[in-house]
Amino acid sequence: MPRIARRVAESGFYHVVLKGNGGQIIFDDDEDRRAFLAALSSSLEDTELSLIAWCLMSTHVHLLLSDEVGCLSSAMHSLATKYAGYFNSRTGHLGSVFSGRFKSLPVESDVQLIAAVRYIHNNPEKAGICPAAEYGWSSYREYVGVPSITNVNVVLDLVGGVEGFVAMSEEARPTGYCFRSGVRIPDEDAFDIARAVTYPADPRAIRDAEGAERGRALLALRDAGLMLKQIGRATGIGRYAIEKSILLASDG
Repeated sequence: MPRIARRVAESGFYHVVLKGNGGQIIFDDDEDRRAFLAALSSSLEDTELSLIAWCLMSTHVHLLLSDEVGCLSSAMHSLATKYAGYFNSRTGHLGSVFSGRFKSLPVESDVQLIAAVRYIHNNPEKAGICPAAEYGWSSYREYVGVPSITNVNVVLDLVGGVEGFVAMSEEARPTGYCFRSGVRIPDEDAFDIARAVTYPADPRAIRDAEGAERGRALLALRDAGLMLKQIGRATGIGRYAIEKSILLASDG
């Protein structure tokens, strides 16, 4: 089966995810993380890519990159090859370290760019590790401190400097952004999408709504791209009741 061509960003910005093969852990310790960042820095120096944000998790990596000359694929291949060589040599692991091709999502607006940065930095908090400001392996600290490998100016200019960045990062209102490389919204992002749709109300409050109000709210969740089972998990409403309410709302 031929590979599906990557979507090209008119803006040049891409949210990239590298995942461990089969969900394997790709960072055993801080030495591994430092080695990955060194490989990333080297790959960036070999190209004209600019790094806007990053976050290292145990089984995957988030990168936000600016690619104005179309060298994203070659840079990511270089990065994956360099780190895999290091990792396999150190651990004795055989085979692929990363899962197939990297995933990329075009980021086409300033609003989406800011949301992507916030999403990337919030990965540790979402995983139950710690708040973004306390996590040591993301570009958050470069934004509030001294930049090292990250070009922080693009985002800081948009949000009004470091104070604006901190305020944006701590904003309670969900953005509705997620890394959606395919048609389906990932289950781990579904509740956040639901919160963005129903804000400031909690999605579970829909369960207590009546008639047309419930139908309109459920229809909005479906139109946001959530599957029925995801709507059910977010609201606590059964599938049959969701289908019936959405049907009535659509007919109305």
